[in-house]
Amino acid sequence: MTISLLSAPSRAISHLRADDDVDRTAAGPGVIARSRRSPVPRWASLVGVLATWQLASTTKLLSPDLLAPPSTIATTGWRLAGSGELGSALLVSSGRIAIGLLFGVTAGVTLGLLSGLSRWGDALLDPPVQALRTLPHLGLVPLFILWFGIDETPKVLLIAMGVAFPLYLAIHSGVRQSDPKLLEAARVLGFTSWQRVWHVSLPSALPHALVGLRQGLGLAWLSLIVAEQVNSSAGLGYMINNAREFLQTDVIVVGLVVYAVLGLLTDTLVRELERRALSWRGAGL
Repeated sequence: MTISLLSAPSRAISHLRADDDVDRTAAGPGVIARSRRSPVPRWASLVGVLATWQLASTTKLLSPDLLAPPSTIATTGWRLAGSGELGSALLVSSGRIAIGLLFGVTAGVTLGLLSGLSRWGDALLDPPVQALRTLPHLGLVPLFILWFGIDETPKVLLIAMGVAFPLYLAIHSGVRQSDPKLLEAARVLGFTSWQRVWHVSLPSALPHALVGLRQGLGLAWLSLIVAEQVNSSAGLGYMINNAREFLQTDVIVVGLVVYAVLGLLTDTLVRELERRALSWRGAGL
């Protein structure tokens, strides 16, 4: 039934795509290739930055005490990986992200659906959630330490809050923006309230939810960096904070690079999930 409800707008989109394909065919394959070809490779600018950075360090324009050169950072990263220090820190940080992500996704999805699908839920839940969302959650670190101590609880809560609020907003907005014509068609076809939610409201909210998840993951890694540098005895943040005490800029940059790689990896995974979960949008279903 979902396919039948979505078939009309999808056919219109398919016709638009077909017309676009005709226009591209008429323009010729050479024009398409030239329009898509970049004048320089995408990685060229990154290589240029690294080369300039290395040259500035070699010529002493950039002091290694302020920022280690890329060659030293690569050597340090290899050494930390070989000794197991980087692996153990990565394992601890990944565990914190996983637990915080679990709680944050659960809270964001639950609150977003309750407030988006119910007028009572919207009236009761949305005002306090919006009020909490405007607070800088990283500024809650002192209170969390007073309330929960210096163990794992405040770190996990910070990560969970970073994930929950973007996901809540995305799901709330997606559910509220469900096509009223599709909802009316489902009602006419005899769908129950839960069937309308399952076949219309949730598919409508899914693209928004995945975007919210991508934003939440970015905030989750940011929250982890802050949390692990406050009263932490393990993890990437602890490794960076410990290196700061000994002015080891190479170790600091290695930790930051690992954070960045993990952030890009999780974002790529969500984008792949988005491509698979929303494949019906490009298949003309």
